[in-house]
Amino acid sequence: MADGGPEGLLVERAQAGDRRAFDLLVLKYQHRLVKLIGRYVRDHAEVLDVAQDSFIKAYRALPGFRAESAFYTWLYRIAINTAKNHLASQSRRAAESAIDVDDVEHLVGETALKEMATPELMLMRDEVQQAVMDAFEGLPEELRTAITLREIEGMSYEDIAAAMDCPVGTVRSRIFRARDAINRRLEPLLG
Repeated sequence: MADGGPEGLLVERAQAGDRRAFDLLVLKYQHRLVKLIGRYVRDHAEVLDVAQDSFIKAYRALPGFRAESAFYTWLYRIAINTAKNHLASQSRRAAESAIDVDDVEHLVGETALKEMATPELMLMRDEVQQAVMDAFEGLPEELRTAITLREIEGMSYEDIAAAMDCPVGTVRSRIFRARDAINRRLEPLLG
């Protein structure tokens, strides 16, 4: 596992029982994990609890980590499952939207939208953002997850496939279908 670079060495040391090495991994990924969980769990205190539970589960499962995927991909799957289990135990549904307005601007061209200053263009920007949000929320969960991991988290197709436990071809198809659905929803607005 040492060929995984510094992270691989940290994982290897943590697997050998070095708690400081695991603490460094927690420090490296805690903000990403909190942001990720926040897309599912709305209450900030609960988000922090779920993140802590995720790291505890990861620590306990660390001896079983085989480096078949990146450490973050493995940790991501634990966090998503922990968040979903938390929501199920709370008898709540996941947040209506796993994407926020800032992310929408990123998807449709942040700088171009921010340069528009006239009231008409600002209204159009708001309509485009709402259309993207509506299209995104209307996607089936597997498409929504795939496009979020690719466009928001910046994960590779291979890491997404590992996180979603499906073939890379399926990931490519889901991302294509998600982009196509969003583009079709934007077509009437963008002409």
